[in-house]
This record gives sequence, structure tokens and C-alpha cells, in this order.
Amino acid sequence: MFYYLLKYVLLGPLLRLVFRPRIEGLDHVPSSGAAIVAGNHLSFSDHFLMPAVLKRRITFLAKAEYFTGPGLKGRLTAFFFRSAGQIPVDRSGKDAGQAAIREGLGVLGKEELLGIYPEGTRSHDGRLYKGKVGVAVMALRAGVPVIPCAMIGTFEAQPPGTVIPRIHPVVIRFGEPLDFSRYAGMEGEKAILRAITDEIMYAILSLSGQEYVDTYAAVAKAEEAERKAEAGRRFPRLPRG
Repeated sequence: MFYYLLKYVLLGPLLRLVFRPRIEGLDHVPSSGAAIVAGNHLSFSDHFLMPAVLKRRITFLAKAEYFTGPGLKGRLTAFFFRSAGQIPVDRSGKDAGQAAIREGLGVLGKEELLGIYPEGTRSHDGRLYKGKVGVAVMALRAGVPVIPCAMIGTFEAQPPGTVIPRIHPVVIRFGEPLDFSRYAGMEGEKAILRAITDEIMYAILSLSGQEYVDTYAAVAKAEEAERKAEAGRRFPRLPRG
């Protein structure tokens, strides 16, 4: 109930007023039945903009840190994210990927829409990074189509580290559903999972027009953080005064 209150009364109208998103290809999203909506991830606001424009409820897999904050603020934040259709997934440890797959299959098993960002984390520089194969595993096990989606302009509207969004044009573009039924029963084949994931990422790239980087986003972030740390060690800031 609170999901629809947010969508139609509280948050949804505000997001549409502030961002004024242009929606393209919305007819590609099925009106019923299970499906995966796989998109690029440029901004914190992506979690809320896509649900605001879809006619159906969509559930996203979100990092567990959004749900585990301390005190009253943490409890309120967790309540908000759950009410907005987010499911917490612990991304640490070797079983993190399997946990995400279990949660995602649970959503699809209820004939609902599942939202997922195959990159696994937000892009830190606006480029599109290599997709993780969990989306392919879920598509094959559940036997559902994958609808590619491109968020365009949200990086400029709310770059990483920005709390208050800027006024910037936003486009949300959905592509034609991708059918992988030809690979049914082959979710144990690593080469097949990689091929499916790459096809999904190429479809997102075709919609978004981003520059593509054949590296996982988390790896690129870590390398960027190390470069900055190394630069700080080599060229430390002088004390003021």
C-alpha cells in the first residue's frame, strides 16, 4: 500500500516535476507476468525514477547497507527502502551472488517485475561497465524475458556524492524484450551466461549511447581509489597558514 502512496501521491509526482523525464519505449514492458528490467546505473535517483514512470510495481535488489543503519534514522531509512520496493542483498562474502539470485527468483516466482543493474554498482564516471552474469542465471532459471533500460541524464542530475539533485533533462528508454529461451537448461554453462550477459549489456549500450568499458565497475572504482590514494601520498597537501 505504501509503495503506491509513494508512487502516486508522495514521491512519484515530485520526481516527475523535478526531473521531467521523457519516457521512450514504455510499451516494451509487459503489462503482466514476470520479467527482468535490466538497466545501467548512473545515480542514486535511478532507484526511484524508473518505478515512478512504470505502470507496474517493480522490485529492485539493493545493497544491504541501506537497511542496516543505526538508530531511528536507520530504521526509517530501511522502512522507506522496503516500502519503495527494494530488497536488501548482502554484497559481501562469497555467497553474495547466490543470495541475490535467490531473492530475484523469489520476485519472479510471484509473476512480478524485477529490476536489476547488471554492473553491480553505480558507475563512478558515467561510463557503462561489464555486466555480472547473475542476470543471465535468473533469466534462464525463471524462463523470463529481459527488458533493457537506459537511464540518460541522471549522472549529470545527481553525480556520485551529490545529495540534492540538479535540474537536468532525463530520458528513460526501454528496449525490446530479449528472449533467451533458446538457452533453456544451460544456466550451468559459463560461456552461455557470459554471452547472454554481454547481449544484455550491448542492448543497454545501444539505448544509452555510453562509452563501454570491458571491466567490472567495482574493479574500476577500486583502481581509481588507489590512484587517488597514491597521488595523495606522492603529493600531500601542505598545511594552510
